[in-house]
Amino acid sequence: MPALKATDTYGTITWLGFVPNRALALPSQSVSRLSVGFDGPQGEDHAGFVRPSCSRVTSQHKKGTPIRNVRQLSVLGAEDLADIANKMGIDGLDPALVGATMVISGIPDFSHIPPSARLQNESGATIVVDMENRPCMLPAKPIEAKHPGFGARFKSAALGKRGVTAWVEAEGAFQLGDKVRLHIPDQPVWAGKKSL
Repeated sequence: MPALKATDTYGTITWLGFVPNRALALPSQSVSRLSVGFDGPQGEDHAGFVRPSCSRVTSQHKKGTPIRNVRQLSVLGAEDLADIANKMGIDGLDPALVGATMVISGIPDFSHIPPSARLQNESGATIVVDMENRPCMLPAKPIEAKHPGFGARFKSAALGKRGVTAWVEAEGAFQLGDKVRLHIPDQPVWAGKKSL
């Protein structure tokens, strides 16, 4: 029996980009096509098989510990991005300013699709959702440069809307306009959740 269910939910890729050097700047460079290998998107500074642990996983690993890189991509829902901009009080938010890799429209409640879900295009290129991406203050500076007086509003406005982190399961390429199908794990809700 398959462990993943192919759903009837499809999204459309509306934006693609990569961060060439996050030490120099967080914003992404927009592209129309993104090649992805097992170590992540081509040219992406977040790519690689391993990464140093960050503040999000310090309860499991001391900061800086080499761990498996399940944050190769930062993927946002177009509708969530619009909600963030609205909450911030600006007309729109360029995904490049938040270091996005991919923006997908048409999948409801995108930031809460299940961990281990797959997003696959017709050519077979596939990414696996690790988890919801928590907002941080890093995008504040580039947002502030473009929208003076609004950068500090990002973190609270993006709560629950920041998209997901993901890693490459099947190599290939994604292009603007590609349809991606959502595949979700066939798993019941964990009974132990009640005790948390």
